[in-house]
Amino acid sequence: MSDADNPYNASRIQVLEGREAIRKRPGMYIGSTSERGLHQMVFDVVGRAVNEVLAGRASTVDVTLTPDGGVRVADDGTGVPIEAAGDTGGPGLEALLTQMHPGTEPGGRHAVAMSLFGVGPFVTNALSSRLTAEVRREGVHWFQEYARGVALTPPTSAGPTTRGGTTIAFWPDTDIFETTECSFDVLAERFRELAFLNRGLDISLTDERPSGGSRSVRCRFPGGARDFITFLDAQAGAPVHPDVIRFEREDPRLAGTVEVALRWYSSHDERLQSYANSEPTPYGGTHTAGFREGVEAAVNAHVRAQRLLAETAPDLNVDQIGDGLTAVVSVKLDRPEFSGSKRGVLGGDAVRASVAEAVREHLGTWLERNPEQAAAIVGRIIQGARQN
Repeated sequence: MSDADNPYNASRIQVLEGREAIRKRPGMYIGSTSERGLHQMVFDVVGRAVNEVLAGRASTVDVTLTPDGGVRVADDGTGVPIEAAGDTGGPGLEALLTQMHPGTEPGGRHAVAMSLFGVGPFVTNALSSRLTAEVRREGVHWFQEYARGVALTPPTSAGPTTRGGTTIAFWPDTDIFETTECSFDVLAERFRELAFLNRGLDISLTDERPSGGSRSVRCRFPGGARDFITFLDAQAGAPVHPDVIRFEREDPRLAGTVEVALRWYSSHDERLQSYANSEPTPYGGTHTAGFREGVEAAVNAHVRAQRLLAETAPDLNVDQIGDGLTAVVSVKLDRPEFSGSKRGVLGGDAVRASVAEAVREHLGTWLERNPEQAAAIVGRIIQGARQN
């Protein structure tokens, strides 16, 4: 077949933009049209509200699964700016809901990026059969409604108010999704995770769908990663030592902070949960490599100082030391470097060196200051090493 029989030129190129592109290829923006993509729509809206709390402009986030298949996300902050009212304090409501890159998710260590590509609520709006937005700002209650990403009305004043905040409710489009039934458990797990990693966050999830009555969970953990370790206790067996070891450090070399919590248990599995800017890093990276190096160095230094191994015996290796260890490693960086498009592996040599040094120094000091607990930890590790 010749080129003349099957011509391909610029006239055959289809250019899709904005909501049209999202509705045509939803998987490119939320991962899939299955339950996983449905949950990503929720995260795209929740991320903006969570960042309002982390920025100090709000105190709580409330997420509700409604009986009619909708999802309502509300915060008690200052309210999204309204272009119609002449607001200029950042992206306005219509920009938030109709533009691809309105800058709704600030970068850096102080923000949570829950959207896959930083486009935020715009994707949720485009993929919803209906979306409503209510903004309570500077004494005025505003309302706007959309259908499949298209505004039905401009933001309209609904009267005065003494409250503040933004509420976005949406109903996923049944023409696009295989299911429009969100999983309470999946959402609760992610919100709980966020609250463990961000001590100032207060987020609740309520499910109004069950016929027997609603159920809800509130996620707020002032102890941060220490509370995370305690939560994981049930899956890890009996603890070898009573105290959870936790520290947090800021380091200019990595332009961010590292928070670590750990405890050894009677089980023989290593359980290491790692995060970068509150995103799970299931395949680890430089922060987990640095953590393991630091733990190995601290434990071996303590063992040698206490003469618990013969001088000619080799050092304990990282696998022996990790036997029964449950740990949470969370770094928050101004400029995180990820490997791969799915952001599952963290890069950056400075991160590895900084985390290793912080863990070595803090764990080494803790072992020295807590001799009884240190003896229990090291005794278990050495016993396990001899058995293997």
